[in-house]
Amino acid sequence: MLMQLDASAVRRWCTAAADELHAHRSEIDDLNVFPIPDGDTGTNLALTLRSASEAVASDRSAAAGTVLRAMAQGALLGARGNSGVIVSQVLRGFADAFDGAFEGDGQLVTAGLRSATDAAYAAVSEPVEGTILSVMRGAADAADSAGGTGLADIVRAACSGARQALDRTPQQLEVLARAGVVDAGGRGLVVLLDALAMVVTGDQRADPRVLPGRDRAGLESVRETGSAEFGYEVQYLLHAGQEAIQTLCRALSELGDSLAVVGSGDGLFNVHVHVNDVGAAIEAGIEAGRPHRITVVRFADQLAAEGELSRRSGTAVVAVAPGDGLVDLFRSEGVLVVEGGPTQNPSTVDVLDELRDSGAAQIILLPNASAVSGVAELAAEQARECGLVVAVVPTKSPVQGLAAVAVHDESRRFEDDVIAMAEAAAATRFAEVTVAVRESITFAGRCAAGDVLGLIDGEVVEIGADVAEVAIRLVERLIGAGGELVTVLAGADPGAEQASRTLERHIRQHHPVVEVSAFAGGQPHFPLLIGVE
Repeated sequence: MLMQLDASAVRRWCTAAADELHAHRSEIDDLNVFPIPDGDTGTNLALTLRSASEAVASDRSAAAGTVLRAMAQGALLGARGNSGVIVSQVLRGFADAFDGAFEGDGQLVTAGLRSATDAAYAAVSEPVEGTILSVMRGAADAADSAGGTGLADIVRAACSGARQALDRTPQQLEVLARAGVVDAGGRGLVVLLDALAMVVTGDQRADPRVLPGRDRAGLESVRETGSAEFGYEVQYLLHAGQEAIQTLCRALSELGDSLAVVGSGDGLFNVHVHVNDVGAAIEAGIEAGRPHRITVVRFADQLAAEGELSRRSGTAVVAVAPGDGLVDLFRSEGVLVVEGGPTQNPSTVDVLDELRDSGAAQIILLPNASAVSGVAELAAEQARECGLVVAVVPTKSPVQGLAAVAVHDESRRFEDDVIAMAEAAAATRFAEVTVAVRESITFAGRCAAGDVLGLIDGEVVEIGADVAEVAIRLVERLIGAGGELVTVLAGADPGAEQASRTLERHIRQHHPVVEVSAFAGGQPHFPLLIGVE
């Protein structure tokens, strides 16, 4: 039994966590209540911790805090899906509490659990109870309330608190109660903490249940207000209503500092803010009204990066493309592609490598899936630390990405190009056809494994037995709300191309004024992806 958590113990924890999450991967995947077969939680967490383990294996530090920092950094770069992003922040919270300490006792681990909880909640814009967040807080609260101060007592209490919080998740989220399961991300966190208990106490499988920095010197001299924490000044004129301005101010205050929004009294406002996420600041303006005369000033970055930055020029578009056909489509438009490897689900480092290798000084990033958005934002944040200007256009489907690329014009000012691409993506409604991998309760009713599901904007709205039939119903819904151009992407599933042809014939026959474009996308999990502009 350990009295202190030292560097060796952290390494053993990281290895054990990676092994345990791999062993529990299928079990955690099966807890997912949403029947869509991509980005399952267990798989994402296993891959995230494997990346953390690889980073720790190459670290030779003698201090526990330094090894924890490597573990957190490895998890961040390899984070898959929202669960992986949150766990990477949990580990960052631990590392922040240790702050390079040589070793840590029970009190320091308690502080680490609290810091991890704060970091996890901060990673989510709209925290929801009954998720991994609640389980993390349960662990921290139990550690705070533990009678003893020894390391083993604290870790055991944290694991117990996490398991109790996990058991409460169905009471906090109705969708879990209906499915009769606990939260998948929370279950993964319990496995992570149990791995720590195994290392500290020597007990095997504490929970055997199987459930269905840069140098900122000189920055102050080039800005009038605000802290050195933020690297960019964004300013634009905005035509908007007063109610929208109130929402805009809340959004921008969360992004940065030195916020000033002043109006002329006739619906025109001057917006000024210091941020790190340029794309988000511009996107907030688009949501509020019509921004124009946008200027972005980058404050002085670290001197070491200036040589590399001076060799970069121009603008590049980088897109995540899950499928051979999509790769070809984006590359034919001059777009750089992140393929994501065998899983078609890229990690943070996959995206970051493409951003760095682009050779461009300004980059527009298209995640093309909701499950990739967190990874894309993390990669963009890392790239900005290197001095690159990266704007993330929040595309939730490849069809939105293709719509954005269609209006890309490098001859425009970068900020104007980002706006045009974001507007084109937002104007493209998207639908997906997939096959359920498990029984579930959806917005459209109960589905069984093998049922064909039709989704609009990520929500199941149709359930059927035939891919083409469900796709036709989806298109009728979308065109009924107005549309001039339909894009259809056939996936890698057998029969997807035939279903695409059937859908194309239906549109031409019943909606002759609507233009149809069909391509072989080759994407996994979704026989058909549909966009309507």
